[in-house]
Amino acid sequence: MSIKDSKDPHLVKGGDSVQIDSKLADDAILQEIGDRLAQRRLDRQLSQAQLAEQSGLAKRTVERIEAGESTQLLSLIRVLRVLDLLEAMEAVFPANAPRPLDLLELKGRKRRRVSTSRKTDRPWRWDEEK
Repeated sequence: MSIKDSKDPHLVKGGDSVQIDSKLADDAILQEIGDRLAQRRLDRQLSQAQLAEQSGLAKRTVERIEAGESTQLLSLIRVLRVLDLLEAMEAVFPANAPRPLDLLELKGRKRRRVSTSRKTDRPWRWDEEK
């Protein structure tokens, strides 16, 4: 049974497409992405073999992506490029502008780590030495 045949109201949106959100299982998200990529390929009048050739992938890799199977990120990027969807990744992963306070604190440097709060067992006192 495919996701679209499911009776779960969280999975079906409008009967045609699945709403991708945090409630979906990973395999359901992969399946929906594969379905959408397959539809985009068909809209562009490309066969799986043509998409594979243009993206430099094996036809089987394209089949796996469209079937919702796990694949390498590089393979997905190549398919997105051929289907003219790579620019849409900017919406998924927008460049983060630094916050004004971060600019002041970091003095132009780039953040490389997460800072953690220092916990002490006892409160600090004025008469303690460093």
